[in-house]
Amino acid sequence: MLSTADGEKSTTPTLFSQEIAEEGVVVKSLKDVREPSLDPRRFSHIAFKRHETTDSSAEKGKKRQEPIYIEFAPGAPHNPVNFSLRKKWAITSIACFATLISSSTSSAYNMGFASMTRDLNATNFQASIGLSVYALGFGIVPLVTASFSEEFGRQPLYIVSGIVFLLMYMMIALSKNIQTVILARLIQGACGSTGATMVGGTIADIWTPRERGLPMSIFSVIALGGTGLGPVFAGWIEMNPKLEWRWIQWIQMIICALFLVLLPFVMRETRSSVLLMRIARKLRKETGNHHIRARVEDERAKLSTLIWISCTRPVHFMLTEMVVLSFSIWIGFAWGVVYCLVESVSGAFSNLHHFSIGFTGLIFLTMVIGSFIGFVSNILQEKLYQKNFPTRGPEARLYFACFAGILLPVGMFIYAWSSFERIPWIALAIGITLFVWAVFIIYVAVFTYLADCYGPFTSSALAGQSLARNLSATAFPFFTTQMSQRLDYKWANTLFGCLAALMIPIPFVLFFYGPTIRSRSKFSSAVMKLQQ
Repeated sequence: MLSTADGEKSTTPTLFSQEIAEEGVVVKSLKDVREPSLDPRRFSHIAFKRHETTDSSAEKGKKRQEPIYIEFAPGAPHNPVNFSLRKKWAITSIACFATLISSSTSSAYNMGFASMTRDLNATNFQASIGLSVYALGFGIVPLVTASFSEEFGRQPLYIVSGIVFLLMYMMIALSKNIQTVILARLIQGACGSTGATMVGGTIADIWTPRERGLPMSIFSVIALGGTGLGPVFAGWIEMNPKLEWRWIQWIQMIICALFLVLLPFVMRETRSSVLLMRIARKLRKETGNHHIRARVEDERAKLSTLIWISCTRPVHFMLTEMVVLSFSIWIGFAWGVVYCLVESVSGAFSNLHHFSIGFTGLIFLTMVIGSFIGFVSNILQEKLYQKNFPTRGPEARLYFACFAGILLPVGMFIYAWSSFERIPWIALAIGITLFVWAVFIIYVAVFTYLADCYGPFTSSALAGQSLARNLSATAFPFFTTQMSQRLDYKWANTLFGCLAALMIPIPFVLFFYGPTIRSRSKFSSAVMKLQQ
């Protein structure tokens, strides 16, 4: 007989007790097993109540033997949360490297517009489609890949998407027409979404909630700051007549190749449910006992069902949950304007201040600076959260979000009304920095606040806002050039500033009335009851 983690006696034969111990797992009865990776998007009832096995459900002519469920033993080295600190930071670093590559690639592309449109006989509008479809891939594909990560794990997705991502650099660099470039950018955005969306899950897999603040802040800096880093080097490559737009792709491909070389040596599977399934399969093969199972094996649905729910549940959350809807509108607008800046900054600084494409690329360092300031301010926000959470609840995440609500239009107005030749270029740079600082605060607040509000339903809530964010990033660049030409830079950005000002109440309403709003949500209210 083998003792379970709770001191109960298991019917598991001692014949294979050694194999179970070696794998770092323990036996659990049906009522005591708990698997934190079970996905409540499929089975909402699982998050809040257990199935009770009765004779009526267990018998169909004759009584079946109860499954032997396993889960990680306390302190098990195979459990991702028990990885060594060195291993956790190595995994976090390589995952953030993926984020840096995908975010910088999104914007570095724009710096090669002049030589690309010349070589491919294309228009600026056609070239800008490549920027938009990259964001489209970011927004749509994660709805599908989330299900694949549940089925096959995170590590295979990093590897497969990384290889295809690298090949798309080659496809763009060798393109003979703009249509090929657009198609490659769409596929590249789809693969790059792994580095943007799965990294948050990887961090959540290996760091406890108490430890997660710093890794998530670093990830956020890279996700937003990386968008500004790409044009910094791409501008100077474009300036060299021997390199230009094709070598922007080749050089990024070399960097991506370095990532792929490091990936198998550093990245490990971090999804605990997938690891438990692998251990269960191994034990069934070694012992011959086919009743050994991971709980997730009995709870999961077919892959086609998972994909359907992954595609529909985020939309349902976005349209029916007031908290998700309001944040989706806010971050969607802010992210769309970020892509407008990527599209318009080159024109603004070259036309108004006669910057070369290389020096224009350096202006994008303001996005890195704004992100770093946001990182520092998030440390203060975390202190406010720890201090006020007992009395304010999840709304303690929103102190700096309220500040960002005001800072966002201020940054846009400064940028708009500095769009004159007589005003030094540094004023434009300050406006961009303040705007990006505000976007960073909003970006982090969305992740942390929705996680606190929706608990086990966080993945669906975040997928909803991510969809809105990337669809906005897809749409906004299509009209950026036309707006700048018809309204000029000051009035086009003033319009964005006015829209941002209309959204100032969003964080304040949630800060003061969040508990009341959440109590009307069947998902969030259920989480509130669990926390009481």
